[in-house]
Amino acid sequence: MIINSLMDTDLYKFSMMQVVLHQFPSAHAGYRFKCRNENINLRPYIDEIKEEVRHLCSLRFKQDELDYLSTLRFIKPDFIDFLGLFQLSERNFFISEGEGPNEISIEVKGPWLHTILFEIPVLAIVNEVYFRNTYPDLDLAEGRQRLQDKIQMIRSFDPQGEFFKVAEYGTRRRFSRSWHYEVVKTLREEMGPSFVGTSNVLLAREYDTLPLGTMGHEYLQACQALGPRLRDSQVFAFETWAKEYRGDLGIALSDVYGLDAFLNDFDLYFCKLFDGARHDSGDPFDWGERMIAHYTKHRVDPRNKSLIFSDGLDIPLAMEIAERFKGRTKVSFGIGTNLTNDMGVQPLQIVMKMVSCNGQPVAKVSDEPSKTMCDDPAYLAYLRHVFNLPVPEEMVKTAN
Repeated sequence: MIINSLMDTDLYKFSMMQVVLHQFPSAHAGYRFKCRNENINLRPYIDEIKEEVRHLCSLRFKQDELDYLSTLRFIKPDFIDFLGLFQLSERNFFISEGEGPNEISIEVKGPWLHTILFEIPVLAIVNEVYFRNTYPDLDLAEGRQRLQDKIQMIRSFDPQGEFFKVAEYGTRRRFSRSWHYEVVKTLREEMGPSFVGTSNVLLAREYDTLPLGTMGHEYLQACQALGPRLRDSQVFAFETWAKEYRGDLGIALSDVYGLDAFLNDFDLYFCKLFDGARHDSGDPFDWGERMIAHYTKHRVDPRNKSLIFSDGLDIPLAMEIAERFKGRTKVSFGIGTNLTNDMGVQPLQIVMKMVSCNGQPVAKVSDEPSKTMCDDPAYLAYLRHVFNLPVPEEMVKTAN
């Protein structure tokens, strides 16, 4: 089976899950799957995906896994106790044919605390089921050569690993579990100090490297429904995070409402409190320049802050970004699909986003319009109004 451990997921699922346990234990969540590729038919694999998810829902945390998680300084004993009892449930997972041709519908609904761990393994399952059926005899030599080319580029660019730092973020869109293992093992052995870790907790333990991650979009989205009022939801999310982690896991996600709205809320207090911010949509150069200017405006030295870039990166683009900001701020890169699914065939662009919390719609309004995701157009319009967000040109043209 594809997933054989509940630790085969990204660290930020556990960091968010602990906040849910302590701050929002009764919250209810809804997630929806989306494939952004055109002309991809996933319908023939529905039964196979069901079987894989059924196995996923049979898994429990093993004692050695709990022991490992308890070594992470920000994980608290009561959360470990909860994980010792935890199990995903099939009754919260729904899959069927979608409305459009070739589409499938995947939804997850239930208590947030009990559904938060579905997203990453479900996406990994869909990916591997699709690729093992579509390319059953794919020669891994092409993927290995591409990976070696990337490593050589990095070695030539920064031989001592002094300023170019890369983490692997590719669990959800990996070609396969076995290839994911090989990628992380190779990076760990051959990249030296330029490789700083992986988002995957299981592989971090397996290859004795750092598990990396803080918060995801769903956390800030949920706070739209859980906070005191919508306009203050981003501030509420950051303050609640700080209350939970007391200075640990200090990278703020900047693109749930777009950069303008983020900077409006990320005041002097948050500039000093958080270690940095993560970029996940929009132009990375503009984002970096504006973040540096924002820190400078608030009399915070940007050289002491970290900017994490993680939006659809490849190595050449990451190098350009590193050159632009070298010596001006701390820069590192989270690279996913380009590391774990660069095999010479088209990767899937699939996501599973939170679309509701406590019965209310929630949304991500990205600086990249194609990443905006919401089930309720009226709510999305209201959200744009509350945060004074621009309406994308294509929506204006459609309205006219």
